[in-house]
Amino acid sequence: MAGKNFALIGVAGYIAVRHVKAIKETGNNLVATLDPFDSVGFLDSYFPEADFFHEFERFDRHIYKLSQTDKKIDYVSICSPNYLHDAHIRFALRNKADAICEKPLVLNPWNVDALKELEKETGKKIYNILQLRLHPSIIELKKKIEEGPKDKIYDIDLAYITSRGKWYHYSWKGDVQKSGGIATNIGVHFFDMLTWIFGSVKNSVVHHSSNETTAGFLQLERANVRWILSINYDLVPENIKAKGQRTYRCIMIEGNEIEFSEGFTDLHTEIYKNILAGKGFGLDEARTAIQTVYDIRNAIPVGKKGDFHPLLQESF
Repeated sequence: MAGKNFALIGVAGYIAVRHVKAIKETGNNLVATLDPFDSVGFLDSYFPEADFFHEFERFDRHIYKLSQTDKKIDYVSICSPNYLHDAHIRFALRNKADAICEKPLVLNPWNVDALKELEKETGKKIYNILQLRLHPSIIELKKKIEEGPKDKIYDIDLAYITSRGKWYHYSWKGDVQKSGGIATNIGVHFFDMLTWIFGSVKNSVVHHSSNETTAGFLQLERANVRWILSINYDLVPENIKAKGQRTYRCIMIEGNEIEFSEGFTDLHTEIYKNILAGKGFGLDEARTAIQTVYDIRNAIPVGKKGDFHPLLQESF
């Protein structure tokens, strides 16, 4: 078989199908998969011959055996719960494979430093899925900002409301120790995108923080950002609800909305193409957003003081 050999951890998860599709569309082979749950029938449409394991110990043994042959795994794709990413990245590198990990790469900034050392020790690479950096609308926005006045400070409002049912709170996603909380679990790629375009964080304030909604203010080098992130359906604007939609995604820059609702689903394949060409996003690119959400998670909310997002006023 031509192409690189992949293993995938967390294959029964929501995001895994995008990784499997990307492996297929880039002409590579999914050799082995792992998940404690067995709702993985979709594999038949892509890689029916892929080995499937329930238990990490058996998967570990299988990958190690392969690493001693010419069928060794080249990449391990990681779609496991956030708190396991660090361990699964280490597993990949110890087995002589590069790691491709969903966001957030890790939960704590010091984990990035430790992984940097592991890259040096093993000679292997760690890549993060930061797909918004490849979204045409976001690339266009970055170009526009770079070509604009160098001393301009932009005013930005970010709102991302992605409704979730009761199940969310009973899953690992509802456990802040495992997911990192709302800002980390659903917001990390937005913070990555904003700092990529508008520069590093100079000041961060959290106005409100709960298990459903987090809101705050970020002062970046070239932007002031009021933001709100929530899984609460009640915060979705009425005109969006009227269309039968449960998700609201809006970035306003200087009063103009940036539209990037479409085109999300195919970006994983583009990320994989870049990684296979040696141009993926690594630890250094991931670091700023991980620090940002760590600081948000550990901040003491100040309440509705100062410059807070308008949706916070309406709802709390």
